[in-house]
This record gives sequence, structure tokens and C-alpha cells, in this order.
Amino acid sequence: MGPTGVGKTELARALAEFLFSDEKAMLRFDMSEYMEKHSVARLIGSPPGYVGYEEGGQLTEAVKHRPYSLILFDEIEKAHPEVFNILLQILDNGRLTDGKGRTINFRNTIIIMTSNLGGEYVREMARLGFDTSSQGTGAENKRLDLKNKILESLQENFRPEFLNRIDEIIVFNSLTLADIEKIVEIQVAKIQKRLEAKNIHLILTPEAKKYIAFHGYDPNYGARPLKRYLEKNVLDVIADKIITNEIKSGANIKVSLQKDHLILEQINTTQNVKSNSRKKS
Repeated sequence: MGPTGVGKTELARALAEFLFSDEKAMLRFDMSEYMEKHSVARLIGSPPGYVGYEEGGQLTEAVKHRPYSLILFDEIEKAHPEVFNILLQILDNGRLTDGKGRTINFRNTIIIMTSNLGGEYVREMARLGFDTSSQGTGAENKRLDLKNKILESLQENFRPEFLNRIDEIIVFNSLTLADIEKIVEIQVAKIQKRLEAKNIHLILTPEAKKYIAFHGYDPNYGARPLKRYLEKNVLDVIADKIITNEIKSGANIKVSLQKDHLILEQINTTQNVKSNSRKKS
């Protein structure tokens, strides 16, 4: 649980890769697509005689073909109440009967559900300058108050029998600028890996990384604006230059900061490529 963009889904993806050695072992279901009563049939399959019976259910078929997996129900609070009846069977018995009458085993799966409920409380604490890792009696009281508010939010939106079957509730904090700077390192490493496949080498100066973190930071939306900022001001600029053959295989690209702008420079030539990064208002 926690605000949007703080890494709930990303953590599930990382767990899937760590536990099953394959990021594709994560089966993700966006519960905003299951807001209607009839959407239950999409999960377990239509009953005999109905359209889609032969296709099977999206959830049951996925687990049948990949029994060792991590199942992510994203934004679970948006699901129709009938969907929770299905989840109760899975959480209680570790199995589910699909539309064709087959029993699907869920005992080798890990189930994670994300929710943005209570996110406003976490953001409010962050705005007030409260760090959940702080020590002391005052900090402990604030943590307890935050937890109680989130539990109240859960109890208002979910039935007791559903909450009682959940092993652990984890609250994600709002991201700080220091967190974003670390995420810049991760995102840049991914871009470098993509460019290495084309024999293009990318280097970012520490000043450029701090600039990107500052301009890509939005406490209300987490890390998502950072990814968009990197794509627009670094990756897209490089891609355009690759298309026009201004950057070729074997090039070494350096991203630095000059006069409050990101500069993309081929350090093996005299050509500089300026990105159109905007100043933060």
C-alpha cells in the first residue's frame, strides 16, 4: 500500500525475477479492468454454453501454464466485489475451479496485491517532513498513527474475511529526492545496456544525474515523471541522432551539464548535441 509511483509494482517484478529467475514469471492483472460483475468470467472462464467458454479464464489459464509464478493484482480496490469471492477461494484453499470444472492449483504461486488506499496519509506525512525511518517516541507514535489510519481505510473498503487472509500489509513511503537520485542510477544503467547492444557507450556526469533527478522529481507522482524525463531529454535525443546517422556504432556519448542544460557530446568527435531539456518551473 502507498502512493502512486513509489515502486509497488516494480518490487513485485523484481521479486518474480529473484524467486523464479525470470521477470516473465510475474502474471499481472490490472484490476481496473475487472470492475464489472461479468468480469469474473474473464478470470476463471465462461460457463458451458456461453461465449468464450472454449478460451478459458485469463487467470486460470495463466496459472495452469505457469504454476510457479508471482501473481500481481494491481490496484485491487478497483475490482468488483464478486472478484473478491474468487480471491477468497485462492487465499483460503490455494486452488480454484475454472469455468470448465477443472481445479487449478495455486499453491506454488505467490500473490501480491497493490493498492493506493491510504496514499494520501503517507503523502501528508511526507509534506509535514516526517521520515518513517526516524527514531524516538514521537516518531513511533506518528508511525502508529499512520498505520491506524491506513488500517481504517482498508476496513472501510474490504470485507473482514478478505483482510483476515492476507499475511502481511506493507506500507510504502513517499519517495524523497535522495531516493530519486538512486533511481536515476538504475534507469541510466538500463539505458546504457540498451545502447551497448548497438555498440554505443553512454556516460553521465554526476552533475547531470543530479540535474535529471531534480527535474524528474515530483513528490505527488513518485518515479514515473523521472522515467518520462529521461526518455524525452536523453533517450529520445540519442535515438533521433542515431536515425540521422549523427551517432553511429562505436560512439562514446557523454551527458554533462552546461549552463543549466543537458549537453550530449560525442567525446570521440568535436560534435556536440544539445538536448532541449526544460528548466523546472
